[in-house]
Amino acid sequence: MSGGARMHGLYVGLMSGTSLDGVDAVLLRIDDAGMALRGHVQWPLPAALRSALDALNRRGDDELHRAHLAARALADCYADAVAALLESAAVPAAAVRAVGAHGQTVRHRPELGYTVQLNAPARLAERCGITVVADFRSRDVAAGGQGAPLVPAFHRAWFGRPGEALAVLNLGGIANVTLLGAAGGAVGFDCGPGNTLLDAWAQRHLGRPFDAAGEWAAGAEPLPALLAALLADPYFAAAPPKSTGRDHFHMEWLQRALDALPAAPAQRVQSTLAELSARAAADALRAHAHAPDVAELLVCGGGAANDDLMARLRRLLPEVAVHDSGHRGLPAQQVEGAAFAWLAARALAGLPGNAPEATGASGPRVLGAIYPA
Repeated sequence: MSGGARMHGLYVGLMSGTSLDGVDAVLLRIDDAGMALRGHVQWPLPAALRSALDALNRRGDDELHRAHLAARALADCYADAVAALLESAAVPAAAVRAVGAHGQTVRHRPELGYTVQLNAPARLAERCGITVVADFRSRDVAAGGQGAPLVPAFHRAWFGRPGEALAVLNLGGIANVTLLGAAGGAVGFDCGPGNTLLDAWAQRHLGRPFDAAGEWAAGAEPLPALLAALLADPYFAAAPPKSTGRDHFHMEWLQRALDALPAAPAQRVQSTLAELSARAAADALRAHAHAPDVAELLVCGGGAANDDLMARLRRLLPEVAVHDSGHRGLPAQQVEGAAFAWLAARALAGLPGNAPEATGASGPRVLGAIYPA
């Protein structure tokens, strides 16, 4: 999916995922040699904004007002991240062609024909003085697709090699897998929860935003009955294309399963949640990747830093080499930011950015709404 000189230039990609652990801002250069990283910063989301965004994943009073305030605050946070990124890279705003800003997903109901990513792209363009591309999912949904995952086409552009089958697993708040065929093509879908339940359970029982390196989960055995109950959710057996979010896999979903079983130690629940994330990904790979054709799995997203999750994946997939995506030149925490920089470049060039075979859309579509500087 090359765009030639039409895509040449510097682009910023912004990603604040479902884990709500901050903003990844990536500076990407596209030229005749291909794509190259030119900078990266991780920018924190203020605690009040994290709480506001988390609450907006559920029904509540005065949602429209709260959503617009949160979108404005998020755009300001994005603008600060862009400024910090460009300062660290010694690049002026005038040298950047566009910022790709995905926004924060708070509702995702493609089966009903809509998806909601909070953002204030006009404010972001005003703050940065740079053209902003936002609202990437809506066009794919309008074309009958899931609007997610959006990264498979980028995975193909960065990681794909002729004659080689490869899988890419993004372990963000929600996990998604991309299957790159040896003959080309990119199939991808959300396979289930990644870090969202692990982080929420750690916050509740450890008072920390996450279980560092998965050490707490690694210290206990999973609960077989709880794991079976969670895996019985129909989502896991559904055929792709499919996508999901925190409006499906949330703490109330977990609590319903816990309430139906005898009381369990909190640490064993954490281990079960880690096993759930790994099992959902491994089962998806086995069901749809035609292993052993796929010999390598590249893991990106925050979960790639979870040593326990990585160990579980290697145990469940002994025939597959499981590596951090940095193994192929793109650090795990920068993949999605780079993807939205690339999608912004595609939008400005008038080139399609979706992979219809992944999302189920009726065909290739140019993704994103453009807000000029």
